[in-house]
Amino acid sequence: MLVLAAAQNAGATLPEPWRVVTINDRIKPTQYQTAQVDGVAAFEAQADGSMALLARPLEVDLNATPVLCWRWRVERVLEKADMATKAGDDYAARVYVAFSLPPEAMSFGVRAQLRLGRTIFGDLLPDAALNYVWDNRYPVGTEKSNAYTDRTRMVVLQTGPERVGQWVTERRDVRADVVRAFGTDRARPTLLAVAADTDNTGERARSAFADLQFVAADAPCPF
Repeated sequence: MLVLAAAQNAGATLPEPWRVVTINDRIKPTQYQTAQVDGVAAFEAQADGSMALLARPLEVDLNATPVLCWRWRVERVLEKADMATKAGDDYAARVYVAFSLPPEAMSFGVRAQLRLGRTIFGDLLPDAALNYVWDNRYPVGTEKSNAYTDRTRMVVLQTGPERVGQWVTERRDVRADVVRAFGTDRARPTLLAVAADTDNTGERARSAFADLQFVAADAPCPF
């Protein structure tokens, strides 16, 4: 299932159903455009003390196609970011998957917190989310709750400057990750997003994302 189809022409209008989603109107949004990056049709993100998601609704059967494939590329890693703190909760690049969970997978307290949160943030606040990140300090394989909420799990797939300036291919079993993080095999994906995120540290980041698609567990990434 192909879920990212970047336009072939650099600077073209962002294709439907992708849209820029701001989390807080007081925060400058990250800028997104289509681009050819080293010959790859991609979405390019440019952050300058900013944050916004480039997001689209998502309907995918994780039992049939549990694996998310993509390529990403960063121009630099952040210097001051630290995912363990709210002040450092920034990333040169991240891929975000939001989920709806069955009620029995959440305690009464969690459901109450989510209801309250949605009165402030609206329906964008998911039951749960996974963030696959390009970090600056924690080892590959690190998994932590987000500094703001334990309903979001951060997973470090790349870290440091070693692979800066080159396309890197990723392959994640999203179904296995969400079961491990939130204890249910009935999570339903609702949103897919990419982002460069620097509003907390005030840094600059430029990153690109291409070829996001879900495939069967035994299928290769088709790029």
